Amino acid sequence: MSVESLMLAELGSAVLIALLVIGGIAVLALMFGVGIYNKLVMLRNRLENAFAQIEVQLKRRYDLIPNLVETVKGYMKHERETLEAVIAARNSAVGGLQAAAANPGDPAAMQQLASAETALSGTLGRLFALSEAYPDLKANQNMAQLTEELTSTENKVAFARQAYNDSVMQFNTYRQSFPPVFFAGLFGFGQDAELLEFADSKQIAEAPKVSF
Repeated sequence: MSVESLMLAELGSAVLIALLVIGGIAVLALMFGVGIYNKLVMLRNRLENAFAQIEVQLKRRYDLIPNLVETVKGYMKHERETLEAVIAARNSAVGGLQAAAANPGDPAAMQQLASAETALSGTLGRLFALSEAYPDLKANQNMAQLTEELTSTENKVAFARQAYNDSVMQFNTYRQSFPPVFFAGLFGFGQDAELLEFADSKQIAEAPKVSF
C-alpha cells in the first residue's frame, strides 16, 4: 500500500472517529435536553393540579354566597347596598377564577384573582359585622350552617393555596437554575409562574368566622 493510500485511510479513520464523537455528543445533548423538558413539564403539571384544588374550593365558596345572601336579606332589609356589593364582588371573583384556571401561574390572571378575592372577603367581612345587630338572624339555623361551611371552605382554600405556592416555588426554582434556565425559553417555559397572594391573608381567613 502506498504512502498516499495510508494517508487517505488514516484521514478517513480520523473523520469517522470525529463524526462518532460529534454524534455521541449530540445524542447526549438531546437526552439532556429531553430530561430538562420532561422535568419542566412535570413541575408545570404539578402546579396546575395544585391550582385545580384551589379552584374546587373557591367554586364551593362562590356557590355558598348566593345562599348566604338569600338567608340574610329577609332580616337585613335596610342593608341592600351591602348585599349588592357582596354579589358584585362574588361575580367578579368568579370571573377572576375563570381567567386564572385558563392559565394557572400567569401573572396577570393570578393578580386579577387575588384582587377579586381580597375585595370579596372585604364585603363578606362587612356583611358579617352588620349581621351582629340582628339577633333573629344570629339564631337562624341556616345562617349558622352556612357560616360553618364558609369557614371550613376558607380553611381548605388556605391549605390548597399553600400547596399551590409551594409548587410554584419548585417550578420557578428549577426553571431559574443552571442549566435549565438556558432551555426553558426554547421549550415554552419563558416566564416564572405567579404566586397566589392575598393582600391580607389573615383578614380573609377570619372574615366569615362569626359565631351564631
